[in-house]
Amino acid sequence: MIRVNAVQPESLGEELGLSVGTELLSVDGRPLEDFLDWEFLTAEDAFTLHVRQPDGEEIEFDIERPEGLPMGLGLEPPRIRRCANRCDFCFVDGLPTGLRETLYIRDDDYRLSFRYGNFATLTNLKQRDVDRIIEYRLSPLYVSVHATDPTARRWLLRNPTAPDILEQLGGFAEHGIQFHTQIVMSPGVNDGDVLEKSLNDLYAFGDAVLSVSVVPVGLTEFSKHHLVREPTEAECAAAVRLVERHSAVARAERGRAWCLGADELYLRAGIPLPGPEAYDDFDQVENGVGSVRYLQARIQEGAGELGHLAGKRIGVLTGTSMGALMPQVLAPLGEATGATFELIVLENALFGKTVTTAGLLPGAAFLAALRDRDDLDLALLPAESINDDLLFMDDLEAHALQAQLPVEIRFSHHFTDALTAPVAA
Repeated sequence: MIRVNAVQPESLGEELGLSVGTELLSVDGRPLEDFLDWEFLTAEDAFTLHVRQPDGEEIEFDIERPEGLPMGLGLEPPRIRRCANRCDFCFVDGLPTGLRETLYIRDDDYRLSFRYGNFATLTNLKQRDVDRIIEYRLSPLYVSVHATDPTARRWLLRNPTAPDILEQLGGFAEHGIQFHTQIVMSPGVNDGDVLEKSLNDLYAFGDAVLSVSVVPVGLTEFSKHHLVREPTEAECAAAVRLVERHSAVARAERGRAWCLGADELYLRAGIPLPGPEAYDDFDQVENGVGSVRYLQARIQEGAGELGHLAGKRIGVLTGTSMGALMPQVLAPLGEATGATFELIVLENALFGKTVTTAGLLPGAAFLAALRDRDDLDLALLPAESINDDLLFMDDLEAHALQAQLPVEIRFSHHFTDALTAPVAA
């Protein structure tokens, strides 16, 4: 059973008299468990829907949906599948105490992998989950492989019962399921020969594995430093060489780079980023893979619409990792628009200076940086630093932040999304 939490006006759901709180019980006699069942079972033009209204009345509707008319129902979020692993580099274990409760949820949910591109390990799948993935053709999935060697992977996951990932991927691949995969590189555990084997094993799947990224492990001040460390410059450089060798083979044989190094891997290795062709379709940009080249491409596409920025002074706030790379983005943006872009690099006071990603910056860091900046016409903040409720990691709300600042703030994924609207004089 799933419950309605919103009904769109002029939708089929409103026409049927469904309301917030209505329980959706089954479609064509099949019980509804979550949004996957709802979306796939109601995809037909005609079906029978069994519901329970908020007053307790149960109704069956024989629905023949006109083409293009949406059901228009919002659903309560599903209960998130929890992670059964205890990785030494787990982000949740690296959180300080006192944050909001939802941040401590260890999610490892194949449904969110399909819907949002969240990486999942597939270690908590039951046979029914496997059957649903195959029946609904949930593809592509985003999978945290880390290592294909079972012993190394179980060590990394701290899960002695983790199934063989090659068998899992192979079983799904037989049914046409494809994957984007990642390897979070923990030095001394899954780099070197283990990484070489993992890349070879994944490449052997052919078209089933669409990409594999190598991301250096990142730790906070609160992580398990006695069990795991961050890779050195030499270790990152060795991984870059391995990535580029496999990428060259894939490009020659399949016409795609396939094997991708995170921007952070290149930054830590002290090696310049490759060109945009190294990232194929930027499928893993949300994973920090190709972020700089993606931004450059989007800016180039949209620069013609930004002439109104000439003479404006705009602050760009980011974390220390992108801070080292952002000049490559801002220089051509300034030339194209005639605006002056000031890079403002922030250290993470909540998690410690070793946490360098912009998405984990607390609201207090932005407040401290901008509270006296009435000389700016606009400040751009990374959109990934807030959640759907507009809350930063430290629970400061975006509107509350704006109320304390002398400069307008906007949240941006790729600059052009936030700069097309006029900037106040």
